[in-house]
Amino acid sequence: MEQIARMPALFVGHGSPMNAIEENDWSRAWRGLGAALPRPRAILVVSAHWMTPGVGVTAMARPETIHDFGGFPDALFAMQYPAPGSPELARRVQTLLAPQEVSLDQSWGLDHGAWSILVHLFPAADIPVLQLSLDLSQPPAFHYALGQRLRPLRDEGVLVLASGNVVHNLRLIQWQSGHAAPEWAARVEKRVMECLQTRDHHALLDYPNLDPQAMLAIPTPEHYLPLLYIAALQDEDETVSFPVQGIDLGTISMLSACIG
Repeated sequence: MEQIARMPALFVGHGSPMNAIEENDWSRAWRGLGAALPRPRAILVVSAHWMTPGVGVTAMARPETIHDFGGFPDALFAMQYPAPGSPELARRVQTLLAPQEVSLDQSWGLDHGAWSILVHLFPAADIPVLQLSLDLSQPPAFHYALGQRLRPLRDEGVLVLASGNVVHNLRLIQWQSGHAAPEWAARVEKRVMECLQTRDHHALLDYPNLDPQAMLAIPTPEHYLPLLYIAALQDEDETVSFPVQGIDLGTISMLSACIG
């Protein structure tokens, strides 16, 4: 019987959907990261872009590629990521998260928080991909607890991939700034890195108090909360690496964190 390697857990700052089709620092880094990762049996994505009342997991055999944005070039809307799903794994996730009720969803698919990264990490689109939704009515501790219940998946060959941005303020984007960032944005990104390195998960849960300007960096929770699922998968003696760092457009952290 083939032995299944324990999978790392990965948070990726996805940034603009255009990263799916552009050749830039982020897309090149993701391709390098994908080449270095062990090949997973399946991928469970926690994306900032699927928010639902309650918790759901996609359970269809062929999830569609969702273009959940507007105002971008036709080439981006033409992008497809035809990865299979896995109803069997969806039921496994449902079991692991019990007693939390988890609906088996047939209506969503893969949003750009998932496929804009996966087209670079695993471009063949031949690995089953599922998404787990975010219930924004719940506090950070709820999301962290769900992440903890997903731990067995790492030993079952499943890559848990969280997709968001630890700093995400679209209202203050600086279109001409490139990778330059205001001090508060760079400071919050650095603080998150420190908390992961020291396994200070309590501070990550209490994110409004990460920094005096934390709520400027994280004005809404949906792009931050996916990080908590990855933090919850970190064993006490497990290291963390940061294959991608930096701020895009002034206020979007592109930080990636790899556990294990």
